[in-house]
Amino acid sequence: MSKESDIKSMTEKSQTIVPVELIEKKIYLIRSHKVMFDKDLAELYGVKTKVLLQSVRRNITRFPSDFMFQLTKEEFDNLRSQIVTSSSWGGRRYLPYAFTEQGVAMLLGILRSERAIQVNIAIMWAFVKLRQILSTHKELAYKLTELERKIERDDEEIKAIFDAIKQLMTPPEKPRKRIGFHVKDEKE
Repeated sequence: MSKESDIKSMTEKSQTIVPVELIEKKIYLIRSHKVMFDKDLAELYGVKTKVLLQSVRRNITRFPSDFMFQLTKEEFDNLRSQIVTSSSWGGRRYLPYAFTEQGVAMLLGILRSERAIQVNIAIMWAFVKLRQILSTHKELAYKLTELERKIERDDEEIKAIFDAIKQLMTPPEKPRKRIGFHVKDEKE
């Protein structure tokens, strides 16, 4: 078997174990980091959260604060209010841990099951895909800003076209109904 067919086989396995779309929904932005929570990772890996965190504690030197951190009470309350699923987070005796992309990669070194390998591959693809999407949006916004600057400097006609496009993109205002008693003129 060639190396390419091995890679293709691993790709197909990891996609069937956990769809990338499911993983993308479990990535949050906290403290300017894209993170996944201990509970979600344990679910994906097919282990209990307690077991995952026990493995992490046994290897704590592998997880500096930029790889893993515990949410504050305010962050946790804010998160619960944003995703409106307090029941799924209920019953916890401690605040959840958040793992950055590097922290998730480090988990592979302590969780050695075949499923953990496949899930980790899928998670890494989700982070890469998210990074590509964000980069594309930043590039597009930058190019649009540069185009507007060029238009302002160079050509008033193009600016007028640009303004017309912006006007077409804004929704029209609804006419206001007149308030009060209205008498219709009767023609005889």
